[in-house]
Amino acid sequence: MRDKKYHHGNLKEALIEAGLEILSESGLSDLSLRTCAARVGVSHTAPKNHFGNMNGLLTAIAARGYEQLAEHMRRGLPENPTRHEVRNAAFEGYVDFARAQPALFELMYSSGRTTRDDPALKAGVGACFEILREASMNLDWDKAGAPDAELRAQIMSWSLVHGFAQLLLAGKLDKDATKALGVLDVVPDFGFRA
Repeated sequence: MRDKKYHHGNLKEALIEAGLEILSESGLSDLSLRTCAARVGVSHTAPKNHFGNMNGLLTAIAARGYEQLAEHMRRGLPENPTRHEVRNAAFEGYVDFARAQPALFELMYSSGRTTRDDPALKAGVGACFEILREASMNLDWDKAGAPDAELRAQIMSWSLVHGFAQLLLAGKLDKDATKALGVLDVVPDFGFRA
């Protein structure tokens, strides 16, 4: 573990960064208020002033995870992308993020570890959902005529990409026949209505 001495600036931000580092290095089981405080070089009670408890810290880290996920989902897009380009970037970015940050991804989707109505967390989730909304708008499929067709398309897209990411992280796609398949190799290539 790499200890840092905190001298000035934003302690809350330093603690979130320490939490992200710990998650990346050793996983969720090693993350605590105490380990974050030690990493930053402050007393073990200092994180409570910013987060209240472990749930507060985990919520802040998960919110940052959703910000990073949204960045991954938009990575490599050209200016004025087509709907197919948005969808492909979103799906590949989602899976790449899950593969690169499995512990953070687990935290972001774990039940009961975060405060769901936290404004920063809701904003992060909303940003990812907005990307999927954009990628699914005017989807040409059998539910296109439903009154809530856009919402259904967004949920279907998220279900497909999240399911693939979960199977990948669980090692279910490690067999020879599936190892080389990416998310775009298995999801349907829907068209879009004008």
